[in-house]
Amino acid sequence: MESNPGFGFTNMVVLVVYLLFMLVFGSSFIRKSGKSSDAFFKAEGSLPGWAVGMSIFATAVSSITFMSTPEQTFISDWSYIVGSACIIVVIPILIAYFVPFFRKLQVTSAYEYLEERFDPVVRTLSSVLFVLYHLGRISVVVYLPVLAVASVTDINPVLIAVAVSLVCIIYTLLGGMEGVIWSDTIQGFILLAGSILILLMAIFKIDGGLSEISNTIVSEGKFFSASNLDMSDLSDYVPLIFIGQLVSFLYQYGCSQDMVQRFVTSKSMKETKKSLWLTYGLCIVFFPIFYAIGSVLYVYYGQNGGLPAGVNTSAVVPFFILTELPAGIAGLIIAAIFAASQSTVSSSLNSISACLVVDIKRRFFEDKLKNVSEVSIARWIIIVTGLFGLLVTVYFTAGNSSQTWDIILAIGGLFGVPIAAVFTLGIFTKRANGKGTLIGLIAGIVLAIITDAMNISPLLTATVAFIVTFLIGYFLSLAFPGSDKNIRGLTYKTRDITYARN
Repeated sequence: MESNPGFGFTNMVVLVVYLLFMLVFGSSFIRKSGKSSDAFFKAEGSLPGWAVGMSIFATAVSSITFMSTPEQTFISDWSYIVGSACIIVVIPILIAYFVPFFRKLQVTSAYEYLEERFDPVVRTLSSVLFVLYHLGRISVVVYLPVLAVASVTDINPVLIAVAVSLVCIIYTLLGGMEGVIWSDTIQGFILLAGSILILLMAIFKIDGGLSEISNTIVSEGKFFSASNLDMSDLSDYVPLIFIGQLVSFLYQYGCSQDMVQRFVTSKSMKETKKSLWLTYGLCIVFFPIFYAIGSVLYVYYGQNGGLPAGVNTSAVVPFFILTELPAGIAGLIIAAIFAASQSTVSSSLNSISACLVVDIKRRFFEDKLKNVSEVSIARWIIIVTGLFGLLVTVYFTAGNSSQTWDIILAIGGLFGVPIAAVFTLGIFTKRANGKGTLIGLIAGIVLAIITDAMNISPLLTATVAFIVTFLIGYFLSLAFPGSDKNIRGLTYKTRDITYARN
């Protein structure tokens, strides 16, 4: 089997048309987005819940799910689906205990809540950590579609990275959050259709069909096995996967600026709930499909002499697409991988700009920049961060990294999960205060870095980061007397009480 099948003229035309369409469509919201910072960052709270829900799903899925999840089941097993199932627990928690505070305060930045609940230092540090996390995340999710095409064709990977990045940068800086969400909605439909088509085509090509697939993955331990409960290998240890993904999802869906920003783009709390329940349903239905793709491809290549030498396992999905699907259809599904990447990157770029404008510019540079439009500042931030992400992507490409799953989990554990612990302290405890929480946050980051250096498991890093931040933050808060700060209306027991900002 040829390891470099080429891309073909028809597939290239489909990809170019897709990129041009997204560029034009996303940029068409320029007039609305330029009206004010509220329009640029929150779409003036005018969007329907179903569109916001599709945007949340498309942002969360990304090319990481589209490619790295099948890679995980191709080379290992289904153990990580235990972690994906955490979404069943996380979204009801968000609806009941997290979202009401964001809606009540009408935040632009998620971390405005942390200033009201704790102090400006906790808010600023959390915002900076978000920015650092998403600078890394942008690089990974751009790298994956670059790998998708470049590793199985002779197209220059740098050229691909530039095309994907520039399209994202342009329509994000012109269209604002409204352009991002409606673009995400289109891209969400594309990636859902693409995932179903890949799975069905792969099943169709396997001798023996579903019966052969199920027998193979069970007999060869490619579903679950006794090793998944063996603590000697924590990378596949199911209890750790569950806990690590639970705290990671709590951050990703409930405390990350790119998600929280969407909670206030819809018209009402009712619409926000609708968007999250839609996300809930889509995740339950489609997460297993991404896992199934890897298993089906494992059986397929097992029947056909194995994956050719020189094909990176991260490219198993695009390799199948380009070698087994008809021209044009293959290009459309590769476009789905681009869609998965672009929906996440555009969200990250807009949310990074929101944090830097709302949490940093307004607090530290308001006097110096008072005559400069915040929309203009946001657009320049998008350009700079987008180009930085592109440079890191080129670095990843040069190294031909295959374990992108571990990369993104490690980044999240180091910089994202401690923030989830801070929000949990603020919402579910009365005694946590700014001093204790700040020390807990710093301690959680330090211990996460130490744990990550041990190279045991990225999910162990996430678990340690959350537990250390929460416990130290809570108990040191008891050691430091609380302030006279009014937090009535900011904890879960008082979430129905009106809160007036200080």
